[in-house]
Amino acid sequence: MNTCLVTTTIPYVNARPHIGFALELVQADTIARWHRARGDNVFFLSGTDENAIKNVIVVKEEGLTPQELCDGLSGVFEQLIDRLDISTDGFIRTSSDQHHRGARKFYTACRDHIEKRKYSGLYCVGCEDFCQEQDLDDGHCPIHRRSPEFVEEENYFFRLSRHTEQIKARIESGACRILPETRRNEALGFLNQGLQYFSISRDISRSDGWGVRIPGDDKQTLYVWFDALTNYVNALGYADEDPDFIEFWKHADQIVHVFGKDVLKFQALYWPGLLSAAGLRQPTDLHIHGFLTVDGQKISKSLGNAVDPFTVIDRYGADALRYYLLRYVPTGSDSDFSHHHFSEVYESDLANNLGNLVSRLEALAVKAELSSVRHEPTDPPPGLEDARFHLTVADQWETLSDINRDIESKRPWEYLRAGDTLRLRETVTDWIRQLLGFSDKVAPFLPRTSEQIRSRFTQQTISRGEPLFPRITSEA
Repeated sequence: MNTCLVTTTIPYVNARPHIGFALELVQADTIARWHRARGDNVFFLSGTDENAIKNVIVVKEEGLTPQELCDGLSGVFEQLIDRLDISTDGFIRTSSDQHHRGARKFYTACRDHIEKRKYSGLYCVGCEDFCQEQDLDDGHCPIHRRSPEFVEEENYFFRLSRHTEQIKARIESGACRILPETRRNEALGFLNQGLQYFSISRDISRSDGWGVRIPGDDKQTLYVWFDALTNYVNALGYADEDPDFIEFWKHADQIVHVFGKDVLKFQALYWPGLLSAAGLRQPTDLHIHGFLTVDGQKISKSLGNAVDPFTVIDRYGADALRYYLLRYVPTGSDSDFSHHHFSEVYESDLANNLGNLVSRLEALAVKAELSSVRHEPTDPPPGLEDARFHLTVADQWETLSDINRDIESKRPWEYLRAGDTLRLRETVTDWIRQLLGFSDKVAPFLPRTSEQIRSRFTQQTISRGEPLFPRITSEA
């Protein structure tokens, strides 16, 4: 049995969660469930990033304290986890004492690799990062479409150059596996540019004193990326060397981080460098997803084009959204979301294909006088070692097409007309077992649907139940 940590990033709480974070939650949850199905010992972690300067900006606009903002919106992210059936084992809030103590301890562990120096440059609040003029698009951040501000201050800097060769060697050897391959090449490209330093603190005047204070310097707070990245160990009890930290970080067989392509530099380069300086082990697997877009633009709270995942779940159900995000967002690539396409997929793939097949087999089972079907659980699907969600789900959906074709070919209603109930029962039992095998394979993707299929055919007298995916007559 392997021991495995799976994490999402921790989103800012300056606004409600959008469907882009739902994508990350669902991908990470699928990986965690797949490992559990293989018999691995898994700790699955998510949380919220509450110490960012952008949170301070929002509270000034809304007349709240930073803590009031974080308390309200962090709870909304936890609600999304619950509504999407995300199987987290832990949830970290970076405003918590547990995180503050751990972040300060981590800073102290890195102290020999840190120096104070003056810096000036262009800063994008949306990215919470400095940017180069040549990277701007007509003077704007290419992601957030805003002009960065000029900032000049004295901060603490981490000397990344001491660790770049080790980071590069781990990526090239596969000790740190980055998927998809294009992102691996991108990470190596950053390293080949000769990364030297990055800022890890901010003057308290910029954050109104909100955040984690630097040990020994009350005039500085930890920069949000240094602060936020340490959540992965702090949630496990790094500050006190808790058993979870020992088991799921120090001695874990796999440490899997799931994150978006816009934070590749921080997650794949800065974080391993910080861990190296702190004398801690490195992540083993980095799964990087693309952007969800609307009309070709990245879904973003700051751009005002966010799609509310709660609205989609309320209308179609959690598994419908999970299915769409896993099947129709190619792993690692950008994908455009529209309510119209979602509605079409729901009707064709879920209501018509899977839902109708379940109803059809229930009806045939009743006619064949089947009470239930014995079923031995099957192994989880292959392919998720490389996080090929869209290909794996599409491959499993072929099972449904195979069963439907077989039904049309064998015409079981003819057995009934001929009074051959035994043959009907044997044939229907075979189809149900195939469907139950399908339900095992898709359990990491569609946990509630998988459970309902098993319940309908194995744990009770088979009868005609409510539609698995009810038809929805009007579009959102």
